[in-house]
Parts: sequence; C-alpha cells; structure tokens
Amino acid sequence: MYDAVIVGGGLAGLSAAHRLRHRNILLLEKDDRFGGRIRSERRGPYWLNWGGHVYNGPGTATGDLMAAVGIESTPVPGSLAGLAMNGRLLTKGRVETYPFRVPMSWSDRAALLKAGAKVRLAVLKYAKVSAPRDGEDYRVRQQRIYDFLGDRTFAEYVGELPHDADALFRPTVSRSAGDPEQVSAGAGVGYFHLVWNKTGGLTRNIVGGPSTLTETIGAGLGDAGRLGAEVHEVVHGKDHVVVRYRHLGVEHEVKARHVVLATTAPVTARIAPDLDDDVRDALGRIEYGPYVAAAFLTNETGRQVWDDSYAIATPKRAFNVFFNMSNIVRAAEQTRGQGSSIMAFSPARLARPLIEQSDAKILDAYYRDLDDLFPGFSGLVEEAHVQRWHHGLAYCFPGRGRLQAALTRRNSRIRLAGDYLGTWYTETAVQTGFAAAQDILSALAVPGGRLQAVEAPSLIGANHG
Repeated sequence: MYDAVIVGGGLAGLSAAHRLRHRNILLLEKDDRFGGRIRSERRGPYWLNWGGHVYNGPGTATGDLMAAVGIESTPVPGSLAGLAMNGRLLTKGRVETYPFRVPMSWSDRAALLKAGAKVRLAVLKYAKVSAPRDGEDYRVRQQRIYDFLGDRTFAEYVGELPHDADALFRPTVSRSAGDPEQVSAGAGVGYFHLVWNKTGGLTRNIVGGPSTLTETIGAGLGDAGRLGAEVHEVVHGKDHVVVRYRHLGVEHEVKARHVVLATTAPVTARIAPDLDDDVRDALGRIEYGPYVAAAFLTNETGRQVWDDSYAIATPKRAFNVFFNMSNIVRAAEQTRGQGSSIMAFSPARLARPLIEQSDAKILDAYYRDLDDLFPGFSGLVEEAHVQRWHHGLAYCFPGRGRLQAALTRRNSRIRLAGDYLGTWYTETAVQTGFAAAQDILSALAVPGGRLQAVEAPSLIGANHG
C-alpha cells in the first residue's frame, strides 16, 4: 500500500509530491508531460511559452519550492503596463497619463478617470486586506481576500462605461479568464494591484522557462511519477483509499493511505464520487474561463519597439496582451541578440470564438493584429504554435468565498489541491500542494493515519503569498 497517491502532475500535484518525496508515493498524470497549464520549450537562449509565466519569489511557497529544487528565478524586467490602443503604443510613463496620451473622446477620458480613481482607491484597500499578518495561516488570509468586494461583479462596481473606457479596463481584468461581468469586484481590483505592484506577488521569471521547474520535479520522482496514467475513480475504503486508473491500455487498481487530488474542480468531482455532498456541490460551482495562447519565435537582428516591455495590453484585438518572453534575455545582454520569443494571449470572451478554430485560423487572426501593431511582424516569425486551455483558470465570481469552507475542510483521506482553491494562481497551486502533503505527513505520524476533522486552519505556510 502506498503512503500517498497524487492524482495530477501539474504544479499543485508536483508540489505535493516533492514534499512527500521521502515517503512511498505514486504520482499519476494522464498527459505525456508534467506541468499541466505550465508549458514552455527551450529554443536556444529563449523559450517559447504558452501558460503560467510569472511567479512569486523568496519568502513564498513558490520561492521555497524553487529553492528546494535548485531553480533560479529573476525579477521580471521591463514594463508590465505597456498599452497599444487606437493607433498609439505606450511603453513608458505613468498609467494615470494614458487616457490623455491615447486618442479617445473626452467623454471616454472623463469616464475613465472617474472609474480609474475608484479602482486606484480600491487597490490601496486591497493591499491592506491582502497583506499577510504575523502568524496567520494563508487560508485565513485567502478567505479575507475572497470576502473583499466579493458580493458584486467588477462591471457592477465601476458602472457602465463608454466603449474606449471599457476596452481599456478589460485586458487587465480578463487575465483571470473571466470577463468584468463575471469576475468579482475584489478579484478585478486584485488584478490591477498585481499589474501595478512590482514589489510583491507574481514578479519573477524562471530562468530557462517555467517548464524548467515542473520538468525538474517530475524527473526527480523517477518511477514514482507515471505519465499517460488516467485516473477514473478514487473512493474511500475502510482505512485506505482505492485509486483506479488506466496506463498503457491496462487497467490498474492501487491502494493508498491518503490521496491528493490535484486536478481541476470538474475532474475532481467526476473521479471522486464519495466526497462529502457539500464538497461535491462546491466543486460543481467553481467557474473556469478559457485561454488561447500562441508562441512566436522571431529572427530579427535589430532592436524592436517591444524590447523594453514585458507586457503590452492590446485592447480591441484578437488577443488582449502581448508578452515579450525574451525580455529576461534582453535585460542581461551587452549586445542585442537575434530574435525574440513572444506570446499573444486571448482569455475569456476573446478565447471562446477562437478555441474551436484551427491553428491556422487562430494564427491568421493574430497576425492581422500583430502586423497592424508592429508592421512586418509576421515576416520575422520562424516558428508559431497555438495552445488551447478550455479550463484556463478558475476565476473568482461574486459569492465565491462561501464555497471555501467546504473545499478546505480536512476530515478525509482525500485532500484537494489546485489553483482553484485561491486567488494567487501558481502560488495557490504550490501552497495547496504543500498543505495537502503536510496534512498527510502529520496523519502518517498518528496511529491509524487519519487526522480528525479540522475547520480552523493550522499554521502551514503562514505568511506565504
């Protein structure tokens, strides 16, 4: 019997497996690679990227994981608040000046300034609400963040906006994979806090690309990590958990003292039929939005207008953010090297009409806008690849906080982990993977190997995030 079986080889599952690596464990991943929605590929000094690309640093759960694995990260170089809109490209200057530097009507400017002032004040409040408190468990902090402006949507909070003002807000909010009409006001404000705050949160790039982290952890598991293994049932036994899965065309059944379900909420609900009713109900209420992303490798030899930017918002385009994935290489160069690595990113309502299209049609739509923004861009491209994420991210909707108690209750041999359990994206994935693993280690140290029901959180991961 295994001490633990981890289902899902994304960042949450890998984090749990790494914390449990000295026990008798098995990690089952249905795909042919580890990483889940983290995916990058090396290309010489660059890496193509399609998934999560910015990470937390030292003093966080993610920072602890990177340090333990020996992965290097560096602060994101360049501007995170570039804007290309209405024929104007802005890569420098304060965001407060953008309404006066981008062509738009005075009525749009007035509406934008009024809504912007409201959001900026809310960002200051969000910073206080979300700040870690001494000795506080991350789960308590997370509940507080869910409850901040958590009773209405972001669109309701800022009010109806004219076209250009609305378009300028959308790229930031919809990075969550939900639209302003779906995302809670607090979550939308949190995204502005994320973009405007370069001193904390998601401010690091992984040297060599994000898959460097996940592939390193996966490789370190050896025979304990099994790819191409699709789990179809996880059920409680008397003093164990039964896991049934298919691998290489053969059905398998294994037993474990504990299981970590590090899968998306819909998969978790489907494969674990005997979870408590309120847990299954909460899992069914989690909302995901889609992502479509394309990665481009270019071959230019001279300086480009995007060189000093990391992220450029692109309202009213097929994609809403242009990411310069080669920025970390640019920042370290003495002489500008050849080529760039670029990611164009379409979330939420932008992704829905694209996600069922062919790669060629998606790339055609992207090239039209890229060539308009950066004339001649398509002629520089050596490689272009599309990635679709139907469940790109679980976004925070009004009332989401009311589900948290059921999802984080710890009275079962089956523990949940994943980024849908919080609002810190990759950091939530690592935190919940670590917390599930620590619960299991604690239970294994107790006769009978089962923790009693715990409603109040322990101090696992205090102040991380």
